[in-house]
Amino acid sequence: MQKADHTLDLRGFILPIALLKVSQVFREMGPDQTLEIICHDSDTSSDLLKIIPAYSCELIRQVETGNGCSFRFRMKKTNR
Repeated sequence: MQKADHTLDLRGFILPIALLKVSQVFREMGPDQTLEIICHDSDTSSDLLKIIPAYSCELIRQVETGNGCSFRFRMKKTNR
């Protein structure tokens, strides 16, 4: 898989701060750019879709890494 345009490692951040960081980066992204998020919480993807409108992004991939202690999400900003 191709390297993401932006990467955020949110392990160790509390959820409100993590979501704020994601929304800041997402606003600055151009259409069709990708964002990879590394975190500890598997529920982060549903939380992300609450702050980022579903029509403006596409969840490309969600993977559990290691021994279940971190997760990777890749999302793409759509052109809508």
